[in-house]
Amino acid sequence: MALIVNLRLLSQETLFLQGDLSPAELDFGLQDAMFQITQPVAYDLEVAMVEDALLVRGQLQATLDCECVRCLQRFTQLLNLAELTIHLPLTGDEAVTMDNDNVDLTPFLREDMILEFPQHPLCKPECAGLKKTSEKQAPAAGEKPELKVSAWAELNKLKL
Repeated sequence: MALIVNLRLLSQETLFLQGDLSPAELDFGLQDAMFQITQPVAYDLEVAMVEDALLVRGQLQATLDCECVRCLQRFTQLLNLAELTIHLPLTGDEAVTMDNDNVDLTPFLREDMILEFPQHPLCKPECAGLKKTSEKQAPAAGEKPELKVSAWAELNKLKL
């Protein structure tokens, strides 16, 4: 169920909303393999009428299932919008869409959450990335290791 607020109730008092929204209700439409939201998003919001606008303040929390862009390991990351503030005008060119004195807050919450998603999720800041595999084989017993001549060493021999 979407997060819908009735304006008639708001004209009388401030609303306090708490609960969870499922990822399906928020409909993120994520096509990115780097992160997904599979668990409910917790919200704790205060919605008030301020002149000809709605003021939504509060907090959102979600757990992102991420894939590190360096080492490709899966990990979870907490997404916390602790000081969420949304101003929604009810009149004018930028007025929100109303349906029988009801305003759906879901698209605005979704937008603010998407803006907070990590651009390049890392399992830890010092992640070194994928382990490098050596294509060279160790020399067999009794063999001398092959020495490579550096290109710089050859350039240093030039007398210019």
